[in-house]
Amino acid sequence: MAGGNEHIELKFRIYDGTDIGHSSYASSTTVAALKQKLVSEWPQGKSVVPKSVNDVKLIHLGKVLENNKTLSESGVHDGAFAGGVITMHVVIQPVLTKKKTAKKQDEKGKLNSCGCTILVGANPIG
Repeated sequence: MAGGNEHIELKFRIYDGTDIGHSSYASSTTVAALKQKLVSEWPQGKSVVPKSVNDVKLIHLGKVLENNKTLSESGVHDGAFAGGVITMHVVIQPVLTKKKTAKKQDEKGKLNSCGCTILVGANPIG
């Protein structure tokens, strides 16, 4: 393989079946750079919109791609499929803030806790 000189034709399929970002990308392009491009070019009027790169997950051949890896390092190669265009799936999964996560953990703790009181020497009614 010719390092970063090879170009790969990609398109990205979002949750409603729309394809976006159809272009040719260098094999040295990082996954994080692809995500940034997708976030900046996200179609208007969609019900689900990523707020940042961290909200976006790219899936290729059933594997979630890591931000710090290049297309080449992620095993994405041109010509792998008939037609030469590779479709990656885009999943939007907003990152929960720590405040919300802590609140949910606190609520879970309340749901899973119980208390018992044993009354010693109490007279039974009846």
